Amino acid sequence: MNSLDRLSLSIAAAETEIGPVRIGGRVTHVSADSLRVKGLSKSVCLGDLVVFEGRDVCRKGEIILLDEQDVVVKPFDRSNDIGIGCRAYRMGGLAIHPHEGWRGRVVNALGKAVDDKGALAYGPEAWLLDREPPAPMERGRIEKPVRTGIRVLDLFTPMCVGQRIGIFAGSGVGKSTMLGMLAGFGEFDTVVVGLVGERGREVREFIDDVLGDALDRSVVVAATGDESAMMRRLAPKTAMSVAEYYRSLGQSVLLIVDSATRFAHAARDVAMAAGEPPVARGFTPSVFSDLAKLLERAGPGAEGSGSITAIVSVLVDGDDHNDPVSDAIRGLLDGHIVLDRAISDAGRYPPVDVLKSTSRLAQRAWTGEQRELIHRLKGMISEYEETRDLRLLGGYQPGLNAGLDRACDLVPKIYEALRQSPEQVEDGDPFNDLAQALSMPG
Repeated sequence: MNSLDRLSLSIAAAETEIGPVRIGGRVTHVSADSLRVKGLSKSVCLGDLVVFEGRDVCRKGEIILLDEQDVVVKPFDRSNDIGIGCRAYRMGGLAIHPHEGWRGRVVNALGKAVDDKGALAYGPEAWLLDREPPAPMERGRIEKPVRTGIRVLDLFTPMCVGQRIGIFAGSGVGKSTMLGMLAGFGEFDTVVVGLVGERGREVREFIDDVLGDALDRSVVVAATGDESAMMRRLAPKTAMSVAEYYRSLGQSVLLIVDSATRFAHAARDVAMAAGEPPVARGFTPSVFSDLAKLLERAGPGAEGSGSITAIVSVLVDGDDHNDPVSDAIRGLLDGHIVLDRAISDAGRYPPVDVLKSTSRLAQRAWTGEQRELIHRLKGMISEYEETRDLRLLGGYQPGLNAGLDRACDLVPKIYEALRQSPEQVEDGDPFNDLAQALSMPG
């Protein structure tokens, strides 16, 4: 693509966002988290973009409430230089212009480059950030299993191409490390990573240390914790739209969102600014509908097109796996992986609790023999864990229960076989590796 082509696409993108006619109004009220604009009510819709002429630079915001007289706009960044009487103009729906050349780049929630690699290429088509998912009866079926290179997942919670699965854990248990292991492996054409509410230093560390060479086939959408709730709310939608673009090209896309909980927190802040009352531990009703709309967009596309395999991390508040957000997301996904703090404290990584984790599409990844083996192993692990206190107190005597004797002999070997560092992600048959570990003398 030459310079003239890039200029033409940039002009087309600007025309899509701005439109041929500028419709404007004036700011009538300014608060710490929102602005009121008069003169736009009859020409805008909920979710439209508005640009303000501040004293220093033009700033953007999104319409979150419509009234007969005015509209409420929540800005994407600070609005200290916007005062009463400032002009505001409608810019239409929020959209980005993804391009194949975005791989290897880092962008913000508005689809603007935040790395030092120059300007982004603009695609000819505008992709709205609030898109409808594919029609249910037009979607392709999920059939093909995919190897992650992480033994505990490939054995106990296997995944399929187009599946949506969540990683549930408290803070500091190892979610980001596991996400990095998943991003660098697997048979995916493109990886899209949405970092929501991360610390600023962690974005660079995730890209350099966790993604590494996988960045060449990845697009990273980042909204750090110091950015506004609007930007943190938009980041997963932007990442999803980028993934949908690559899916439309027929590619197999891996989408990683870290984390859906911070998206829910940002969506709550925006909803409360619009006057919506909280109903469940401070969360507004629209938060749960926003989660459903976002996650439903992932998965297989129309029959014969590409697919989006989504891995969503969920930050469990206070290690309570039944908090409203975790409970809602668990019901929307095709499986969940639970990381346990006690396992992490014991030094077993990845700290996956195989008894609490499940994949609803595991039956399509296992053979009949593998399914039977995993069910027997889970039963053995369950018996081993249930009798842990009894054994520690000296109430267990070998020879009285053959099943428990076998569990005490094999489960420690299973745990050791599942131990894996981030550098040990590799292709192979996890069932053969487990069989070799169990056949070794204790």
